[in-house]
Amino acid sequence: MRTSYEEKDVKLLLKDITGLVEPQTTQERERLIQSGRHYCEMLPIEYVPSAKYMEAYEEALRHYAEPTALAIGRLADRVIAAKGRQVVLVSLARAGIPIGILLKRYLRFKYQLETPHYAISIIRGRGIDKNAMRYLLKRYAPQQLLFVDGWIGKGAILNELKTALKEFEGVSADLAVAADPANVTELCGTHEDILIPSSCLNCTVSGLISRTFLREDVIGENDFHGAVYYGELKNADLSYAFIDAVERKFRPDSGSDVCTTWGKGLDEVMEIAGEYGIDDINLVKPGIGETTRVLLRRVPWKVLINVNDKDSPRTAHIVRLAEEKEVPVVFCPLKHYKACGIIKKLADT
Repeated sequence: MRTSYEEKDVKLLLKDITGLVEPQTTQERERLIQSGRHYCEMLPIEYVPSAKYMEAYEEALRHYAEPTALAIGRLADRVIAAKGRQVVLVSLARAGIPIGILLKRYLRFKYQLETPHYAISIIRGRGIDKNAMRYLLKRYAPQQLLFVDGWIGKGAILNELKTALKEFEGVSADLAVAADPANVTELCGTHEDILIPSSCLNCTVSGLISRTFLREDVIGENDFHGAVYYGELKNADLSYAFIDAVERKFRPDSGSDVCTTWGKGLDEVMEIAGEYGIDDINLVKPGIGETTRVLLRRVPWKVLINVNDKDSPRTAHIVRLAEEKEVPVVFCPLKHYKACGIIKKLADT
């Protein structure tokens, strides 16, 4: 799979499907998803980020590069304690890849380790790429593999991982993430709801690859799951600028996570869904990163912001994006999250 990432940082176990799939607009995809089409059978149109996108990204990078670096450091310490020095990082494409590269670099920075790092696809409702898993298990012992993602919103991908790995004996379903406001894993850098800056952009901060794709007319029985390479956007590629900005904030002692979270984020998501009459919790996207993505990539209906973060610079970009899209903002008490985005149910429009 082509990518702007160097192979020394990550090997992508993906099929290059560039030119084989016609991308669709946000509105088209949203209507198809809500009518029953699976999101993995379509690809969005990707383009050079607008000034609005870049303003949100740069603001996120200013406020969150250091918290992200500290979370990566704490996560690395926990990875070594849990898995030892023979660990093999397996990032979940696409959002997990930048975090996996940062984790790999921190393990080199503090522990002088050269850790193998791969990226494979997992898709909610469709499972993990079995061909990629077989590839890895031919080369490494099952207990060496450690899956990496950016953050956990409500835990859907973690549950998918647990289900998918039942057929791969000895492979742990532990998921290492920079941030876990949902409070479902201790293998995280923080339980605080921090914005991972890479969540603000698409392929231009993810090695110029699309989100992963699975449709039987394009992906054969023996193929890896697919992705598109957007080489035409190379002049807008910020993938390594993001990695480098966070890496500059690394330090050997990343401190402890001061955030203490009680209960599970999913319970709060269910409460939000009930309060707003939403029967599909996939339309509720909790966390500051997911909320940002809803405003930039989906068709938003409403944004909730924790009343304690009403005037915080860390939620200012969300307020601005919501105002620009004329999306109502509700300030309310949230237990696990700084913000929550709710996607518009298009059948009601």
